[in-house]
Amino acid sequence: MNDLLSVYAICVLVLCLKMFAISCYQGFFRIRGLAFTNVEDAALFSRAARSEELAPVSRAKQAWANDLENIPLFFAVGGLCVALGSAEVVTGWLFGCFTLARVAHTVTYLTGLQPWRTLTYAVGVVCLFGLGSQVVARLI
Repeated sequence: MNDLLSVYAICVLVLCLKMFAISCYQGFFRIRGLAFTNVEDAALFSRAARSEELAPVSRAKQAWANDLENIPLFFAVGGLCVALGSAEVVTGWLFGCFTLARVAHTVTYLTGLQPWRTLTYAVGVVCLFGLGSQVVARLI
């Protein structure tokens, strides 16, 4: 296995674990507060369903939605970089920076830290554009 594929695989694994952690975070706050928006979940704990999520759950859902706008792009463009044999050092750094930026974005989203949330989002986007340029460079 080549080095770039190894770095890509590690980054994909970290991002998947991070997204799983957001799901656990939501579940933790729902169970801790015994606050559920789904009728069947509330009934399981002999509670009435709430019309709105708890604030931490809502923030986690927003972070999750943001991940769904960005991480699949990384999976696709990163996979193309590996398949096309893009420049290993540059691409490896972009993989790592994107992954760190997304982890930091989640932390700053959950804790409400601005301008850091926007900055980490922007770093991730720049990395995606950098990866895209690596693909274009290999194709021309």
